[in-house]
Amino acid sequence: MGLTIGRKGLLGYIKALGGSNIVKVIPSNGSASDERATEKQVKVICGANTSYLADSKWIGDKTPFTLCYIRVSPHNFVKPNVGTSELAEALNRVLPFTATDDDRPVLQCVNFVAKDGKLTLVSADGFRLAIVTLDYDDGEGQALVNRADLKGIASALRKAKRAKVSFEPGGETLDGMSFIIDTELIRYKWISAIGSYPDYDKLIPTEFNTYAHLDTIDTVKAVNALKAIADDSTISAIDLTIGEGKMVLASPDDMGRTEVIADTDGQGEIRVNSSYLTEVLKACGGMVDLKLTNAYSPMMFSHNGYQVVVMPMMTDKTNNQAKADREARQAEPTRQAKPTKFRVIKGIAYEIAPEDSTEQFEQAEAIRQAEAVIRQAETAEPVAEKPKHKHNRKAKEAVAV
Repeated sequence: MGLTIGRKGLLGYIKALGGSNIVKVIPSNGSASDERATEKQVKVICGANTSYLADSKWIGDKTPFTLCYIRVSPHNFVKPNVGTSELAEALNRVLPFTATDDDRPVLQCVNFVAKDGKLTLVSADGFRLAIVTLDYDDGEGQALVNRADLKGIASALRKAKRAKVSFEPGGETLDGMSFIIDTELIRYKWISAIGSYPDYDKLIPTEFNTYAHLDTIDTVKAVNALKAIADDSTISAIDLTIGEGKMVLASPDDMGRTEVIADTDGQGEIRVNSSYLTEVLKACGGMVDLKLTNAYSPMMFSHNGYQVVVMPMMTDKTNNQAKADREARQAEPTRQAKPTKFRVIKGIAYEIAPEDSTEQFEQAEAIRQAEAVIRQAETAEPVAEKPKHKHNRKAKEAVAV
């Protein structure tokens, strides 16, 4: 027996129930009235409350079509391949950075990617990019799951003892995939949303000039102190200056300034949205590493395999700096390799540098020939001299005349 009901309506109904902490859901089996006995429905009992939920309950014309299959079984055998607490923490770290704008449905999803022995969870909202990597050696796959369908899953995983993550073919397209989480009690299955997720690897900076290792709790307190005096705390900006063993946080209008002790390397400054900064620091927790390239490039926060890339807030100063750096790179002359020249002498080709003159080359050739003659003379075998033969000449006899 299978029913499809609206998630929001079901959650609201369960919250409204009273009289007991246990909810019992069973097939109705014709126990309802005669006019409802033939309908596909379930019976819900909670304390003194009894109700019947029919198929397609709380589903209207405007209800978004996203499916999550849940199977409850007291004897579900699970061979775990991820930690339940690690997976729950990973979900809590990426969900805050998904997009809430309906115009970008792909960015409303968490991107699950299993590849090269790792399970990567990715989320982005156009201004921030969050990435969590877990050890995973159980195949490969990729699926997009809407943020609304993942709410409450982290809390359920913390109560589970074992969890298994897997991917299987299926969905609304030929190459569609489904994302599955199995626990010892419940099986969750989501059909991947349709769409292509952005190539997030290209958005992750790799070169940095300034580093800071700081405490997130102290930094959040400093940010809240500056937001309290801002005219609009929801969009207030904060200037960060790193160097000399500290990070200085200041409001752009010079209305407030505070410092946080940090281990630093290099010097740099950047402007960031205070609300974005607070959410990232809370998601990281503990000690965090902050890395900067310049005032107009994305900054990166990292902590134990967790990375968050945040776009800075641009000012006239940073715009001018970015323009000047771009023009300097374009004006830099391109060094071209000079062509190699050869000269042929006595059937042998010799490489010569462009700056070599003819006189220098001929001098080098003369030295080379002299050295060849010397080597030939040293290696030649000595030639034996031929013995001289003495000719016996007879003395001329006197002739009588």
